[in-house]
Amino acid sequence: MTKIKVTVEKIHGYCNLPMLVGDYFHVIDSKIVVPDGKHICLWALQSMMPVFPILAVKDKLEDNHWVKKTQQFSCPDPDGLVQYRIEVEEA
Repeated sequence: MTKIKVTVEKIHGYCNLPMLVGDYFHVIDSKIVVPDGKHICLWALQSMMPVFPILAVKDKLEDNHWVKKTQQFSCPDPDGLVQYRIEVEEA
């Protein structure tokens, strides 16, 4: 089982949802788990979704694969530019 934690690290502008620094959610296999009372922006999520399956097999990738060097992703909203940190946790 793969457990990925996605945390709001920085906000460079205005997020109208609002996402707050420190907000997080987990991706556990194919489930998204959001803490009670919190949410995740659909647009930010869609920008990160392609990397989740790759992170599940991160240890099998070559050392120079870009996924091994990337931990931050930004939402596509040019007014908010919310930056997320993505980490694989032990499950």
